[in-house]
Amino acid sequence: MIKAIYPGSFDPITNGHLDIIYRASKIFDKIIVVIAENTKKKSLFSTDEKMDMILNVINKGLHNIEVQSFRGLLIDCVRTNKANIILRGMRAISDFEYETQFALINKKMAPEIETVFMVTSTKFSYLNSSIVKEIASLNGCIRELVPPYVEKKLKNKYGFS
Repeated sequence: MIKAIYPGSFDPITNGHLDIIYRASKIFDKIIVVIAENTKKKSLFSTDEKMDMILNVINKGLHNIEVQSFRGLLIDCVRTNKANIILRGMRAISDFEYETQFALINKKMAPEIETVFMVTSTKFSYLNSSIVKEIASLNGCIRELVPPYVEKKLKNKYGFS
């Protein structure tokens, strides 16, 4: 069985994240979406809120998707889950430089684990959680950027019901 760990802050999950998850679910036997608990990053949503959003927007017809959170080294999470792959989404060439650095250090720490890069669909190449939060904080339209459930959570978070 080929298991892939798809880590991220998912603060919040976007349609770009979902694009990667759905496409990867056709390639790997199991995708474990891992919410990285990064104490150095200030999150808008708590881990529980992120978990709730992800579980509510993942297509219920997909039975090879699991969601969990993890604190610590990604390699430890991969090993704990007996996974073979770290899945990373990329939007632009700037992502490649950043992601390659992490892939190389992970390979140094765990030569048995591979990193697979999946390029996002063109229609989401500009999209990230920070942009979504910026637009949402100013009560802008995020309808095409996130699922309706996430849009509602963002509006509530920023006081725009």
